[in-house]
Amino acid sequence: MVTVEDCRAALDRLAGNLAAAGAGVRDAAALDRSLSCHLTDLDVRFEGRLAAGALADVVPRPGPPGHRAQIRLTMTGEDLVALVDGRLDFVRAWGSGRVRLEAGFRDLMRLRRLL
Repeated sequence: MVTVEDCRAALDRLAGNLAAAGAGVRDAAALDRSLSCHLTDLDVRFEGRLAAGALADVVPRPGPPGHRAQIRLTMTGEDLVALVDGRLDFVRAWGSGRVRLEAGFRDLMRLRRLL
């Protein structure tokens, strides 16, 4: 079982991957949107911003999201770590319901290039 610290480390790796990504990925992520990731098994959420192609100001908070972020992810901590480590395919996880992604239509169209 993963811990909140494992999930925080995975999000830090994701932020590093975004920062080191090529221009196409950075352009796709060049939104300025609030972001939340609720980890159902740990009953914690991480909130932050996706801005200028980077993941910033990510902080853990207890429980489900208290406000509606513009981009919302819901999954288990195990799935978050597996996604970031490349052991879980996002499209398959999303299609099977293991991962939920909610965002506006325009944001979804831009984010699909990251997948």
